[in-house]
Amino acid sequence: MDLSCFKAYDLRGRVPDQLNPTLAERIGRAYVEVTGAKRVIVGYDIRLSSRDIADALCSGLMAAGADVFDIGLCGTELVYFATSHYKMDGGIMVTASHNPRDHNGMKMVGPDSRPISSDNGLNDIRDRVLEPFGDAPEQGRYEPLEVVTAYIDHLLGYITTGSLKPKTIVVNAGNGGAGLMIDELEQHLPFDFIKVHHQADGHFPNGVPNPILEENRAATSDAVVEYGAAMGIAWDGDYDRCFFFDENGRFIEGYYIVGLLADQFLRKTGGGKVIHDPRLTWNTIDLVNAVGGEAIESKTGHAFIKQRMRDEDAVYGGEMSAHHYFRDFAYCDSGMIPWLLVAERLCQSGQTLSSLIDARIEAYPASGEINRTIGDPPKVIAAIEAKYSPGAKSVSHVDGASIEFDDWRFNLRMSNTEPVVRLNVESRGDIALMKEKTAELLAEMQRLNKEG
Repeated sequence: MDLSCFKAYDLRGRVPDQLNPTLAERIGRAYVEVTGAKRVIVGYDIRLSSRDIADALCSGLMAAGADVFDIGLCGTELVYFATSHYKMDGGIMVTASHNPRDHNGMKMVGPDSRPISSDNGLNDIRDRVLEPFGDAPEQGRYEPLEVVTAYIDHLLGYITTGSLKPKTIVVNAGNGGAGLMIDELEQHLPFDFIKVHHQADGHFPNGVPNPILEENRAATSDAVVEYGAAMGIAWDGDYDRCFFFDENGRFIEGYYIVGLLADQFLRKTGGGKVIHDPRLTWNTIDLVNAVGGEAIESKTGHAFIKQRMRDEDAVYGGEMSAHHYFRDFAYCDSGMIPWLLVAERLCQSGQTLSSLIDARIEAYPASGEINRTIGDPPKVIAAIEAKYSPGAKSVSHVDGASIEFDDWRFNLRMSNTEPVVRLNVESRGDIALMKEKTAELLAEMQRLNKEG
């Protein structure tokens, strides 16, 4: 049996050779045996194979004795919400996020929507799949569960709806699931939504929704300009990430959104802790400190950020990859809460999104993440660190190597899954210096790679 769909944080693979209903049924059984869960939420995304895989998964869960609460077609965050809100033992979302359209997968959580990854049960589930199964003495029952009403109420609790003003907002669901939630939220908000690629369609007629790819941004950007919108928002397929465009149609790097959301959230809470990743940090730290909060660095990746948030009782966590986490959302990531907070800020401040962001880009210009395929990533990172650390103000190894000087810093880390090195550079108000150091580091990486 091919179990290559089991990854570090979730399952993902091609249908039907790497993931299919037969395997899904066994995964359901294994999930119950490994976790001991008795009540499990199941949801699925808009992919064409998702319903069949979810049905088989439910059969396996029930055969192993767990009650299944099927929340139907949804985004990943609804599984997180339902699992924690209804105090279930666990939840499984059938999705492959932004993978190619012939792929599918699963994201699993335990009680309180704590992620199940390779270091706390996912590998055990994988290994258990290979063993024989018997049915539980008492089969679990199946119950459809309507969660959208409670979920929408929860979302609206993050903002002061009375402070909202009519605005035109472009929303691009990429034919994923986000459009269904926008239609639900629309009745509660004074916004005029311009809907692009709005209908959920697992054929992905406009390509798999992944706005982090530059080639996927034009439809949102063009619509913002055409309709004179206050901003544009685009999501990936299971809408646990959202991406922003200002009123000029410019794509905004996720790094600057982390700072904006931290600022907006801490103004509401009157302080608190914010968790951020180590790739780009100065803008976030500056904004958090300015409103009396405490910025704390964590290793990149949702399982690390969520755990650190729990350890620190942090109100918000953000990654520049457009994952945003909220304490009151069971420390989980949401693609809906962030844009509501940004829209609220625009209404309350009377400022444009570009004016809120431009000042931050000027203060801390950044390279954005640059990926390079490298033959021996650890060797190259060690050589770069050896060269730059002697004159550095500080060197950190929270995630890869972060090396800081008075007026610029960089983070160099390797991918968990491929021979790729990821570089991020930022400076204090000096775009020329940032560009110069980025080019210098890339040239050095290329030289070291050639030397092998």
